Amino acid sequence: QVQLVESGGGLVQPGGPLTLSCTSSRRIFRIVNMGWYRQPQGKQREMVAQISNGGRTVYADSVKGRFTISRDHARNTMSLQMNNLIPEDTAVYYCNAGGMTEGSWGQGTLVTVSS
Repeated sequence: QVQLVESGGGLVQPGGPLTLSCTSSRRIFRIVNMGWYRQPQGKQREMVAQISNGGRTVYADSVKGRFTISRDHARNTMSLQMNNLIPEDTAVYYCNAGGMTEGSWGQGTLVTVSS
């Protein structure tokens, strides 16, 4: 099972940018689906963005046009570039490899959007 480590979370003002990174312990080019999920306090975990190993992307409606997901097979990393952040984006963000039900998860990184 692949081990994933997220980084890049923190406190950001509304309207600001933030980029999250996920580093895999194994090569990711064979992992068909990878993605970012988030869990606001007291709420269920939800999909934010997904990317296939062919580069196909899917975004939640709430982040379309503001977030960009990417993966770097040479470095075995996946990133989430977040722009124009709003308070509703506040959550613990998790990196996933292999799907929500059977895949591997990182430990999560907290993103707080507040002035």
